[in-house]
Amino acid sequence: MKTLQTRNLLPILALASLFVKISGSVSLHPVLTGPDMAYLGSRVAFRCIAPNASLPVTYELIGDGGVLMRTGTDQGDQHASFFLKVTASSEGSYHCKATIGGSTGVSNIIKLTVVTPASNTRVTSEPFPPVVYEGSRIVLSCTITKGSHLSYTWLFNRKEVTSSTSPFFHLNGNQLVMEKVTPEHAGHYSCIAWSRVHDVRRFSSSTEIQVTVKVYISKPRISFSIFKVGDSYHGNVTCWSTRGSHPVNFSLSIDDKEVASTTATESLTAWFPVAMVPGRDMGVAQCQAKTEMQKLMSEPVSLEVVPVGGDVKVEVEYLYRADSKLAVARLSCQVGRGTFPYISWLFNDSVLPSETHVDSHFQPVLPDFALADRRRILILPKLGPEESGCYRCRVRDSYDDSGPWVESVAVLVKVTDRILNSMPRATSSTETPPKVFMSTIEVIAIAFCCFLVLMMVVYVACIYRMFDRNRAPDHISTPNSDAPPVSAPALQLGSEMAATSSIDCDA
Repeated sequence: MKTLQTRNLLPILALASLFVKISGSVSLHPVLTGPDMAYLGSRVAFRCIAPNASLPVTYELIGDGGVLMRTGTDQGDQHASFFLKVTASSEGSYHCKATIGGSTGVSNIIKLTVVTPASNTRVTSEPFPPVVYEGSRIVLSCTITKGSHLSYTWLFNRKEVTSSTSPFFHLNGNQLVMEKVTPEHAGHYSCIAWSRVHDVRRFSSSTEIQVTVKVYISKPRISFSIFKVGDSYHGNVTCWSTRGSHPVNFSLSIDDKEVASTTATESLTAWFPVAMVPGRDMGVAQCQAKTEMQKLMSEPVSLEVVPVGGDVKVEVEYLYRADSKLAVARLSCQVGRGTFPYISWLFNDSVLPSETHVDSHFQPVLPDFALADRRRILILPKLGPEESGCYRCRVRDSYDDSGPWVESVAVLVKVTDRILNSMPRATSSTETPPKVFMSTIEVIAIAFCCFLVLMMVVYVACIYRMFDRNRAPDHISTPNSDAPPVSAPALQLGSEMAATSSIDCDA
């Protein structure tokens, strides 16, 4: 009987044991926590916990290559910690397994990414070296020896470059692209390669690299000068460009034959000594400016020095304000011929000094003045009695201090307060302002008009005499007997005006 009961209990016990095993395996759900990114060479910790699990529990950390670590807990802890030193092979997927008796549970998966900090960062360029002409394209690259998961920051003259603040730069990964560079792109560039793991950043900075943007040279210009040493003359030809990057090779050709050449490394100007004789044509000169990208020629210039000579005269022009008031007087010295004239001005036979050599102790009272156009123009900004007088200019060759002067005829500039204050105002700034002085032509015109008026009066008087002959035949006389009362004042006026406009400055 007992044997039969025992046999009946065995299936029940087996089913109960199987139920315990099944229920234990279903309720075991371990959880793995740990980092998803880590720097190469750092230490990380994974933690595996099986909540509500009965002790003892065995934990295993499993990677792509199999079981990495195994540990057991029997002191009331329901979790286990696994510490790893991160290597290049540490990157991959991790999970943990918890075992209680015959029951096993598998955790979630964590994918670990290994970040390699940047090292040995430097800037390279295309083209290399980074020397380009304006309008060209240049690409800078931030290169490293090793590193992963990197970001890049560019610095231009130690200021950060961004796409929003610097539209002339294009950021593309580890590259800084500059299309159609200008001289403003020239400067010092550097980059920073950096990575970030959670709140930890690691940086690697490069050294600076200098980008040079060359400017195309402008068409060269040419000029020449002459100076005297003792009894001999020496010439000098100057070649220059107004813009461009050096070095520039300048060469001088005379009559299509190259006679000299030099390379300008610190400026855009070159000087060449040449033979020069006043009054003689020494040929046609041209300058050539040459770089690795350009070859330009200047306009030709004749190397002929014409000595000062011919007629020298002074022309006076009065300039008015918008309200028709006389503002300034402008005197210009017209020189008949001369390649290098030196002009000196005289006021009442006193030489007007340059503004930097005025000595009030030895000079007479002179008007305020300004010189322009290489002393060709004399400007009188103040007009009054002190500025009234005789002006003339004299000219000599600038390269010969002992050379003879060629003088102009003196002209009168006479402006009084009465004349300035009595001028009528123009109703519009576009109207022609009144003139203060009459020229010689105007005086002649007035005299001619007075003569015509005189002739008309005489003609009328003659006609009147002819019709009145029968009534008073004994009063007939020559036409000139009635002319003086009308003609004398008119002629006198003309002579006075002529005298006023042509006062003898040479007396």
